[in-house]
Amino acid sequence: MAGRRGSRRPNDDSTSGADQHAPKPPEDPVQQAKDICLRLLTVRPRTQVELAQALARKGIEEDVASKVLHRLDEVGLIDDAAFAEVWVRSRHNFQGLSRRALAMELRRKGVADESAEEALATVDSEAEEDRARQLVRKRMRSLSDTDESAKVRKLVGMLARKGYAQGLAYRVVKDELRTSLLDDAL
Repeated sequence: MAGRRGSRRPNDDSTSGADQHAPKPPEDPVQQAKDICLRLLTVRPRTQVELAQALARKGIEEDVASKVLHRLDEVGLIDDAAFAEVWVRSRHNFQGLSRRALAMELRRKGVADESAEEALATVDSEAEEDRARQLVRKRMRSLSDTDESAKVRKLVGMLARKGYAQGLAYRVVKDELRTSLLDDAL
């Protein structure tokens, strides 16, 4: 028996093994709601609506959820306006999303219209057009072997999926293709 693996555990205490499998006493619902919220907030900032939806999915009663969310708001762990500012800056800079697409995302996340408008004000039309041009230039590198009409279609489609208006998308694509042709001619 001495050669068999796993036959004996060191410090095997028969009473401690039974305690490990005993059902845990029910946790305080307020503490459970706090734990859920804090766990979610450690991953990334969340809106109050997102946290409320997460608590509802976990079966937390509405009055408990409301109490916990109010307390987290009081201590500054939930700030929808700050969330909106960070979200807009991040998604515009890294994903290249337009104001329209960002507004839809903020609405889906439950950010109040006033907070969303303040955050979206940081992306003016000039910044939006500049970002569209950057996206088009980057994508054009991978379309070098494509004919011009297919390039236009693909580039305008890419900008449309990111929420850019059709007129702006078409104008930016035409300008960038023209600039590219001039650069190639030189």
